[in-house]
Amino acid sequence: MADACIAGIGQTEFSKNSGRSELTLACEAIQSALDDAGLAPSDVDGMTTFTIDNNEDVDLVRSLGIENLRFSSRVPHGGGGSTGTLAHAMAAVESGLANVVVAWRAMNERSEARFGTAHMTANSNVRGAGTGFIEWSVPFGAVTPATWTGIQAQRYMARYGVTNEDLADVSVALRAAAASNPRAWFYGKPITKADHQESRWIVEPVFRLLDCCQESDGAVAFVVTTAERARDLKQIPARILHATQSVPFETEVVTNFYHQDLTSFESGKKSAAELYDRTGLGPEDFQVAMLYDHFTIAVYWHLEAFGFCGLGEAADFVREGNIGPNGKIPLSPNGGLIGEAYIHGMNNITEAVRQIRGTAANPVDAVQNVLVSSGMSAAVLSR
Repeated sequence: MADACIAGIGQTEFSKNSGRSELTLACEAIQSALDDAGLAPSDVDGMTTFTIDNNEDVDLVRSLGIENLRFSSRVPHGGGGSTGTLAHAMAAVESGLANVVVAWRAMNERSEARFGTAHMTANSNVRGAGTGFIEWSVPFGAVTPATWTGIQAQRYMARYGVTNEDLADVSVALRAAAASNPRAWFYGKPITKADHQESRWIVEPVFRLLDCCQESDGAVAFVVTTAERARDLKQIPARILHATQSVPFETEVVTNFYHQDLTSFESGKKSAAELYDRTGLGPEDFQVAMLYDHFTIAVYWHLEAFGFCGLGEAADFVREGNIGPNGKIPLSPNGGLIGEAYIHGMNNITEAVRQIRGTAANPVDAVQNVLVSSGMSAAVLSR
C-alpha cells in the first residue's frame, strides 16, 4: 500500500499581473497549503520545485520560518516535469528523508517573463531550456513553444488527417469547465467552435490562439506526508499510488524533433506502462484525467499514450463527447491550463486532490482514481 499522501493544497489567485514578487507568491501558496493541512512551517523538513523556479529554498526557509530543511530537490523538463514534483516528494517521504515535503511553483510568466521576448531568447540557456536547443531554433524563427510543438503536431495531423477544426473540440470542452469554476481565469466565459475558428492563427495551419494555454501569474503548492500523519490532519488525504518520470532517448525539454516517430508520444507511453504495472490499474479504472494541455493537440497525445483510445483515434474519441463531464474519461474539470491557468501544470495536481476530496467546483461522481500527466511525468492519485 502506498504510504505518501497529499495532505494540503494551496494557491494564489491566477492573474495576468500579480503585482508582487514570485517569492511572495510562493510564500502565500505554501502557507495556504500548510493551513489547509493543519500544519505549521516548523513541521516542514522537505521541499521540491522546478529547476526553472526563481525562488531559492533558503529564501523560503527564512521567509516562512522553516526550522530544519533535511531534503531539497528540483525537477527539470519545464512543465513536462511538474508531476515529477510528486515523484520527488513521494520518494522523500517513503524513504524517510523527510516527513513533510512542500512542493511549489511560483511564476509571473505573463507580467515579467514572456516567451519570445528579447531577454527570453538572448542566451541559449533560456529559462526552461537547459539543453542548448534554443541556439538551433531561434535563428530560424522558432522562438516560442507554439512553433516548436507545431512542428511535431503537423506530422501527427498529416498522418491521421486531423485538422485545426478538430482541435476546437478540446478547447471548447476545457473552456466549458472553466466557465463554471470560480478559480479559473476564464470563469463565466465559455466559447463555441465558431469562436475557436475565428481566433487568429498563431502557427498556421496548426494552432490558433484558442489552441494555446494561457500565460499566467500565480503560485500553487501542495504538502506531502505519510498516510499515518495525514490521518490526523484536517483534510481527506489523496494517496499517491505511484508517480514517475520518463525521459526517452532523443528527447528535449519542449522539442522532440529527433524522435524516431514524431506521431508517437514516447514519454507518455513509458509513463503509462510504469504506472499501470506498479498500480495494477488501467484506463478503465480512472474517473478523471488531468492531462497537460499546453496545446490542444497534447490532449490527443495523452489520450492515445495512456490507452483511452487507439493511435490516431483521439479526434473521434473527443468529438464523441468522451472527455466531457459525463463522458468515458472527464478531462480537467477545472478547465486545465487553457481554461483555469498555466502554472506549469501544478494547478492540475491540486484539482485532482479536490476531485478526490469532493470539493471541486465541478465534481465528478464517485471519484476513486485520478490520472495526472504532464508529459514527461505522471502519477495516480487515489481516495
